[in-house]
Amino acid sequence: MLKFFNSRMFLAWILSIPATFFAIGFLNNFYSAPVEIVLLTLFVQTITGLLIYRLLGKAKHLLVSQPVDISLTLALFLVLTAFAWSMFGMANQFPRMFDAEYFILKNGQMIPFIIGSILVLPCLAWGRRYIKQGNIKQTPAYHFINGIMTGLLVAGFFFIVYLILASIFNQPAFDVDDIFFDSDGLLWRTRFVTENYRDYYWRSVHPFVLLIVRPLITLFAFLLKGDRLAAAFVLVAFAGALCVFLAWYFIKHTVGNSLYALLIASLLGASAAHLVFGSLIETYIFLAAATLFFLVLLLKDKPLFALIIAGTLSFGITLTNFAQTVIAFILVKRDFKQWVKYGLIVGAVVIPLALLNNFIYPNSQPYFFIPSNLTTETDNTFTPTVARGTAILRVMFLHSIVAPDPLILDEEIPFLKVWIFKAEPMRLSEYNTWFGTTLAFAWIGLFLLGIFFFVKGLKKQDNRFTFAFILILLFNFALHLRYGKDVFLYATNWTYAVILFLGLAWKELADKKWFQVVLLIFLALLLANNSRLIFTMLSTSALHLK
Repeated sequence: MLKFFNSRMFLAWILSIPATFFAIGFLNNFYSAPVEIVLLTLFVQTITGLLIYRLLGKAKHLLVSQPVDISLTLALFLVLTAFAWSMFGMANQFPRMFDAEYFILKNGQMIPFIIGSILVLPCLAWGRRYIKQGNIKQTPAYHFINGIMTGLLVAGFFFIVYLILASIFNQPAFDVDDIFFDSDGLLWRTRFVTENYRDYYWRSVHPFVLLIVRPLITLFAFLLKGDRLAAAFVLVAFAGALCVFLAWYFIKHTVGNSLYALLIASLLGASAAHLVFGSLIETYIFLAAATLFFLVLLLKDKPLFALIIAGTLSFGITLTNFAQTVIAFILVKRDFKQWVKYGLIVGAVVIPLALLNNFIYPNSQPYFFIPSNLTTETDNTFTPTVARGTAILRVMFLHSIVAPDPLILDEEIPFLKVWIFKAEPMRLSEYNTWFGTTLAFAWIGLFLLGIFFFVKGLKKQDNRFTFAFILILLFNFALHLRYGKDVFLYATNWTYAVILFLGLAWKELADKKWFQVVLLIFLALLLANNSRLIFTMLSTSALHLK
């Protein structure tokens, strides 16, 4: 067995300890017995160590052929590590809202963790021997996992950040809606986590969301010994991390440069929209994940059946978002028969699923296919104006990425509201610091650079996805020209389209080291800027929590 243990494996074991410590620190809230901690440590660290061992092998191979890429990749992960650690430290400044022990081992649990970690060493050697001597390397599963490990790693960093924030901003102490960006935090926490699943706003635009989300929470709760609230934290953070992974996968398979794909995916994960809604219990991060999944299925030319499932999921969460899948399907497939089949089959299954939703969850919400049930949404509709249109453009293309200094509103509820946009009377967040203003202009410069290269390559490359993203953005602009009190609430519906559009538009620069450095520096500054929005949410909310 010793011949299968080497210095790289020892390094993988060392590097796997911090991630395992965090994971077991969270899981010990549900599995606190010493034997449980030993077994969980053994399982989690062995899997993590083997993945890191393989990544180190890839890095060693590329260190000779692509030393600059390896250096920049290492710098990226150091930036993400520093950000995750800073988020933990920031949260720890607010002990009334955040208990650090929720994510670290408690007194008396360190010894079982150490025992489990030591037992991992022979397990790593055994795992390497099994992989090396068996036929596992020839299996499709091995090749798939081997190809996505860097994407999983970058998604893992954002999962940690989202989970920390989710454990704060979804506490029962936040017992009213509209605190953060007009989101219905109390409503969705109640509907997803408790047996009081009825929509007290009585809206029909989420036809069978309970049928989709509640079983997933039940599954996670089963793994967490029945704690449905913690399961909701994990599910929301997982959906946010899944968006990062799917963005990485999309860019990796369209552009081909792995480092560039990591940078683009990190921009999505670090955006103001995804930092916020990858952490709040709401429906919007599930919509983003479903749409990105649909795009990846289109990219890989998967069968119509798979696309129908993804489109149906999107419809079931919020019916208007089905339009985004239709736009992408039409622009990418360009097959009239396929369009008709897709529309007819999804149209045929959504009504039975809505009926099933209300059969399993009686009287949970009105039916979307009864026109009068849509009238409740009139409270969120406004007259289109030039001023509103301009404000929406700023939120879509600027504030959703680079967080401004939010509005702090003292009205209606026993919490100060933290919003980006207020429809009536019209108010919009600004950049009140030189740092935020400078970063906003830098983003505008990068965006204009993307527009330039898009126009330049208009006739030279396949632009089906690019045009799909443009139409999706136009659709969202037209929709929210009339709909939404704080349109930032819907930001995950378009942020992925902005980021992926630019990821494709910058394709000509993807292999340029200077541009990769520019993106890395911008990402580091973006994380610093957007952490200020999180700090504002924390400090404002802390005033009301005892």
